[in-house]
Amino acid sequence: MSLSPMVSVLMPVYNAESYVAEAVESILAQTFTDFEFLITDDGSRDRSLKILQAYASRDARIRLISQENRGLIHTLNQMVGLACGEFLARMDADDISTPTRFASQVAFLQQHPEVVCVGGAFEIIDPKGRTVSLATMPEEHNEIQARLLAGSTIINHPCAMIRKTALLKIGGYDASMVTVEDLDMLLRLGEVGMLANLKDVVLKYRFHRKSVSAENILYQREMAQEACKRAWQRRGVEGHFEVPAVWYRPTPDRAAQIDFLHKYGWWAFCQGYRGTAAACGLEAIALQPAALENWKLLACALVKPSPRTSYFIYD
Repeated sequence: MSLSPMVSVLMPVYNAESYVAEAVESILAQTFTDFEFLITDDGSRDRSLKILQAYASRDARIRLISQENRGLIHTLNQMVGLACGEFLARMDADDISTPTRFASQVAFLQQHPEVVCVGGAFEIIDPKGRTVSLATMPEEHNEIQARLLAGSTIINHPCAMIRKTALLKIGGYDASMVTVEDLDMLLRLGEVGMLANLKDVVLKYRFHRKSVSAENILYQREMAQEACKRAWQRRGVEGHFEVPAVWYRPTPDRAAQIDFLHKYGWWAFCQGYRGTAAACGLEAIALQPAALENWKLLACALVKPSPRTSYFIYD
């Protein structure tokens, strides 16, 4: 590794003992090796820090920080300040980067100096690591901008590789944008440069449907609308806010829960993951036993051949 690595990986960690080892290994296994790996354990109360210390003792690219819990936005800004790389690669402690992610993203940014942030397609996996669906993302700047201005974080944050100079230019992450720091950051980055997504899958994104409280889901939507309103005002445009993309966690009402179970279950069925689809059908039946659509999902999961076709979220 050179004295000034090309890439700085930023991975905050908080109570991620079940998945953090797999996340770390996916970074250490990158085919592109000129990176430093900044990991901040933000006051974990589980075994996360011990797991990270073991990895740090074996690989000099890891720069491990342990601190009392200060929250995600503070931790991210602190890591940006410590980073030495030209490009900043975001990573979450429960996701899995594909082996060629950095190689593909670095090559793209070097070939497109006007682009300040690039993401990519990603696979959605469940807590057990089973692939549920493929999420393709808009690749062109104008469509990405339009989706962002409507409230969708269309570059998935842990998929992002960002030019450090651009992130510093906009002042880093805004501490007032709690729960939507990524959407707000992307909106502001889009005002100083171009945004892009790769067609290639760069990440396996682990989806925890029940990991956020109902109150936080509603608050997150309110904050997303606020981030959009600020962007509309900065740009002098009239905007229209839309409910965030379909893989977002459902609100607590029964109808939203059932609708989400249908979407999640059919994603899984179309990809051939019958167990996941059947589980979604059973949960939907428990919520609304008389609804035929719930039984249809369960029956298809149990007896119907899966089409095993790509069930894209964005077409």
